[in-house]
Amino acid sequence: METLQVNKVHSKDDLEKVFAVRKTVFVDEQNCPPELEWEHEEESVHFLALLNGEPCGACRWRKTDKGYKLERFAVLKEHRGKRIGQALVAAALSDLPGDAGYIYLNAQLDAMRMYSRFGFIAEGEQFEEAGIQHLKMVKKL
Repeated sequence: METLQVNKVHSKDDLEKVFAVRKTVFVDEQNCPPELEWEHEEESVHFLALLNGEPCGACRWRKTDKGYKLERFAVLKEHRGKRIGQALVAAALSDLPGDAGYIYLNAQLDAMRMYSRFGFIAEGEQFEEAGIQHLKMVKKL
């Protein structure tokens, strides 16, 4: 039986594993420009998903001038369809401060269904970010 853990990142070693997952998914697989991938790292709270002790996914949240933004959800291709993305969303949401009133994210279109399971609703027009179509989604409290 596979064991899935999602841990808040507290060490430089785990942060490097987060960056490796994101590089594989966003830069290598989705052809996102590397300079767009590495921003706001210091003010973000990062999470690393481990399947049987091996890195398989990552995400982060950060406080912005609008509220709390969830972002950089990445699951390695060979591990998709195992509810790792859902575990990452749940971990990030449960880590937000209790007074987090406005929670939002920019969803790639194929991930919208997963976010909607957590109460996120699409808002506004579709837009392109790093060459990929997205929609802003806001969590309804």
